Amino acid sequence: MRQYSLVTLIGLMACLPPAGAQNITVSGGEKDLADVVVKIPAPKGIAATTNAVELSSGGVVPAQIAGRGQTDDPGVEKFLVFVLPALKAGQKVQATPVTLNHVVAPPAFRFGESKEGLPELNLVEVNKKRPVLQYFNHKRDASDHYYTFKPFHNVFDPVDGSTMLTNTSAKTAKDGQFPHHRGLFFGFNRISYTGPDGKKKTADIWHGTQNVFSEHEKTLFTEAGQVLGRQRAQIAWHGSDGATFAEETRELTVYNTPGGTLIDWSTRLVSKAGTIRLDGDPQHAGFHFRANQEVAKNGKEQTYYLRPDGKGKNGETRNWDAKGKNPQAINLPWNAMSFLTDGKRFTVLRVNHPSNPGETRGSEREYGRFGDYFEYDLTPEKPLQIRYRLWIQQGEMSADQCERIARAFVNPPKAVAGDQ
Repeated sequence: MRQYSLVTLIGLMACLPPAGAQNITVSGGEKDLADVVVKIPAPKGIAATTNAVELSSGGVVPAQIAGRGQTDDPGVEKFLVFVLPALKAGQKVQATPVTLNHVVAPPAFRFGESKEGLPELNLVEVNKKRPVLQYFNHKRDASDHYYTFKPFHNVFDPVDGSTMLTNTSAKTAKDGQFPHHRGLFFGFNRISYTGPDGKKKTADIWHGTQNVFSEHEKTLFTEAGQVLGRQRAQIAWHGSDGATFAEETRELTVYNTPGGTLIDWSTRLVSKAGTIRLDGDPQHAGFHFRANQEVAKNGKEQTYYLRPDGKGKNGETRNWDAKGKNPQAINLPWNAMSFLTDGKRFTVLRVNHPSNPGETRGSEREYGRFGDYFEYDLTPEKPLQIRYRLWIQQGEMSADQCERIARAFVNPPKAVAGDQ
């Protein structure tokens, strides 16, 4: 999130009129936080033109009046959202909503299309556009099944967007190493349920075997501004008979932050076929990040994992196994993978939210894929709701940096309207 000093503002803006809304008080907790998403119901009296908040700690950061996200309070329609680069333990910061009249248009998210016709989120500045996120949402084509059997998201590097950091779709299973792992993806390889004919059925959404597939049905919601870009999509899960047995609502929110890309990922899965058993193994179930194929081809020996108990060795991985049940791979609050692609090192931090089902069973691979899964019995009365946060940056990260970002997601600071 770009932060402007008051001196810089004189050159950037024509004026800085007050928005006429209450101040917002943000209170830090017991430990330091980093890249802190502050989200509060739009205060009474706030101007529709509000696009920044002035901070009592100094400077101004962009703000955005945004709609309700999938994991937000359903009783609130509009939120004021901004990102604090840091918040110290016990610190209180007052944020005053303001309207900035920019002389030059500030950086902002915009949705567009890739050259392949895929939805793409870009960060747009004057004479410059940087791709941030791409949604691979081609309709499933039975004649091109392997290429189109599941939707997922690709992520670009957070510096200039010239490098796709994730592994995109492949035409055949021989196109690189394990090309069924794609981008940011969620699914299970061992699914069982009873079909409308009363017979037991199985489905592997991860590999798409036996004509099983998931498919983008429609985009439910998008919004984009200076602070965030958000996309919500409806995805149908189809069995080998072609019938829909579950329906997913997948949402990604990307925040404009300095030094990296901050993504909130959530999904809600609803049963359309009674009780559905969601199961699998750590390598082919749950929510995963898969790095570009170049990592598998040229960089395995340079991949390492940074975990709450410290930095691992290059090429060293930890995996849950039904026989060994490695306790170091169970219920990790966060995990980070550092890898080389396009001649540069990148690190991806993945934070698990405590509201997600457990136990979570982790998977790490030196070729550039990591994530975790859990078992779950899905019923019409008990949908599945899960959420994660990702931070993606060029270069390495420290465990302390990971902890500060993770805490801001799991225990966000208290924010209230008024001076408190």
